Amino acid sequence: MVFAYVLCKVSSGTARDVCQKLIEFDEIIQADIIFGEYDVIAKVSTPTLDALEEFLSQKVRNIPSIILTSTMIIAREYKGKTSRPKAK
Repeated sequence: MVFAYVLCKVSSGTARDVCQKLIEFDEIIQADIIFGEYDVIAKVSTPTLDALEEFLSQKVRNIPSIILTSTMIIAREYKGKTSRPKAK
């Protein structure tokens, strides 16, 4: 499996709509609105690099509100605790 983060710049005011569209795809594990240089980040899972390229070019980049994408392929994952102590 290939896992990646896809960072997206989107048209102003469309981040929620973009996230809703992204999570409809089976390849998307999670999509979040973020602050900073990019507006949306999505975690993606595909069986191969070729499938990732096809998914990005045929599905993600065809969402009209997405202006720019940057893909970061995950080299190694480290899992944290599933529950953390509540902040005081």
